Amino acid sequence: MILERQKLVLALLAANGGTLDRVDFQKLLFLFTQQCEQKPSYEFVPFKKGCFSFTAMADKRGLVKKGLLADSEDWQLTEVGKGKADVIPKDLRWKLTLFSDRRKQLRGDSLVASVYRAYPYWATHSRIAPSVLAGDDAALVAIEKARSVRAVSVLCSIGYEGRSLEGYLNALLKAGVSVLCDVRKNAFSRKFGFSKAMLASVCPDLGVRYEHMPDLGIESGERQKLNELADYQRLFRKYERTVLPLQTNALERIAAWVRSGECVALTCFERLPEYCHRTRIARAVEKRIGKKTIDL
Repeated sequence: MILERQKLVLALLAANGGTLDRVDFQKLLFLFTQQCEQKPSYEFVPFKKGCFSFTAMADKRGLVKKGLLADSEDWQLTEVGKGKADVIPKDLRWKLTLFSDRRKQLRGDSLVASVYRAYPYWATHSRIAPSVLAGDDAALVAIEKARSVRAVSVLCSIGYEGRSLEGYLNALLKAGVSVLCDVRKNAFSRKFGFSKAMLASVCPDLGVRYEHMPDLGIESGERQKLNELADYQRLFRKYERTVLPLQTNALERIAAWVRSGECVALTCFERLPEYCHRTRIARAVEKRIGKKTIDL
């Protein structure tokens, strides 16, 4: 089965001759989702070369496995992929053809520069902005203004339930988070992007240090049969009695980060803090730093 958003990938490539450079593809996909869709099919983060979708890259791997895209650095339709692109809804193909025809002269640095000028936030972590925008002081100033101000001495709380990886990372960036403290016992997730390896790989390129503190987690066996808020509250009261008292070093370490000027975000799965043990960790840290936690 081809996901609806993956059809957009195939149609975008078909509208551009079947092949796009990896940077050009990300920029054109970004522009289409921003300018031509009410609800963007893909979300992006401000990454090394500007707007970047990790989800699109994951979809690319899936389409390669299906034989629809070539296994190469560029984004390229196979012959099978070209056949699939032909059966994509006509309105989407028409939209993408019109969109692509208007931008067919924009490629490489000129395309990147045009995106940076129009959407400065998405260039805030770009390593190539100074060279691509050389001489365009106004655009470089706009990018600098779009940078999130680093929050100082703040404790935050964030769950990834219901969020895309890109949406989650943007929430961290816009809050000025400098340390992401993962308090899951086992930092593995079936949800794309939220396993330890991915977060530890991506966060440093966004100026966020990733720290995993498994001793502050709850064993998966303890999380069985949690149906109502009362069930969670019973579990967390037990957690406060039996686990947290043994983790004074870990709690003090988090408090020390905040005292030193870091903006620390405690993270686990649950979107609502009252359904997650990170709230109890936050309360314990609050007593040490004398500051309230901000929920993201």
